[in-house]
Order: sequence, then structure tokens, then C-alpha cells
Amino acid sequence: MEYIPRLKQKYREEIITSLTKEFGYKTVMQVPKLLKISLNQGLGRTAIADKKVIDQGIEEMSLVAGQKAVSTKSKKDISNFKLRKGMPIGVRVTLRGDKMYEFLDRLIASSIPRIRDFRGINDKSFDGRGNFTFGITEQIIFPEIDIDKINHIQGMDITFVTSAKTDKEALALLKAFGFPFKTQNN
Repeated sequence: MEYIPRLKQKYREEIITSLTKEFGYKTVMQVPKLLKISLNQGLGRTAIADKKVIDQGIEEMSLVAGQKAVSTKSKKDISNFKLRKGMPIGVRVTLRGDKMYEFLDRLIASSIPRIRDFRGINDKSFDGRGNFTFGITEQIIFPEIDIDKINHIQGMDITFVTSAKTDKEALALLKAFGFPFKTQNN
């Protein structure tokens, strides 16, 4: 039997029907789906001063994502920061398919609950086209990272790219996956 990630199965069996009822889609192809998840970590000044920071960032991001991360390079010279064009200044990885669903499952089930003083994720970070980005202040919330081997606490941005036409549809999709958004008490 072929392995299917838990959230992918949930999407096929439950989420498609619930979103179709909620928004009145005519075909299954109209139902929004998660296209990719992008993780991005800017290492900034520490990366300029110490080249090992980039290697450590790539190693950590690869552990978290389950896929090899690549370094991002600066696009222009900035003399005040001693930055030259082409110098590595960050790390990124893009997840699609089964690895994307596996990462989302681990993020919702084990990583987000480890955030200190967590009260839900703010749902104001949609871009108007159905994509959602939120930031994590510490990479140590991921159980894959060994806290004893960390030199610097780094944050990262996680972007969810969906096929939704509106932010409302994308919010409903992410909520259906079990994403812990803040409850509004207005």
C-alpha cells in the first residue's frame, strides 16, 4: 500500500467537501489547495562576519524541512554593512507535494505548541491573493533541532502559497488543516 501523508488524506476526504459546501464551488478544481510552503531565514550581520553561520543555517533548515536548503545571496553592495553583491546572507527551502504535507503536520502538531506564551497565530498576514506568511522568532521550537548545538537563536518566515482567490478562502483552508489562528473577541 502506498503511503499518503495524514493531512493530504484529510484534504482529499474532508476539507474538499467542507470548503465546497462553505463557498458553493461548482467543481472540485475550484477548491483552493496548498501549492507550496517556503521557509526563509535571513542571517544578516552574523553571516557576513562568520561564514560558518550560513553552513549551520543550511544544516538546521535542512533538518527542519526534511529537504536540502540553499543559501540566498545579496543582490547589491551595501557598504555600511560591509556587504558585497553575491555574498550569502540567508537560507531558504521550498517544499511541495508529500514533504510539504509532512512539514505542515509536524508544524501544527509539535512545533507551534512549543512556542513560548503562544496565544494563536494572527490572521492578518494574508497578502490579498490567498497567500499567508508568519514569522517564528526562535528556530528551537522545531524538535529536529538540538538546542545544545545552537550558537545563535534565529527566526524564520514561513509562507503558505495557496491556489485560493481570496484571503477568506485561504483562511478557511488553513483552518481546515488545523492551523491555530487567534480567536477574535470583538
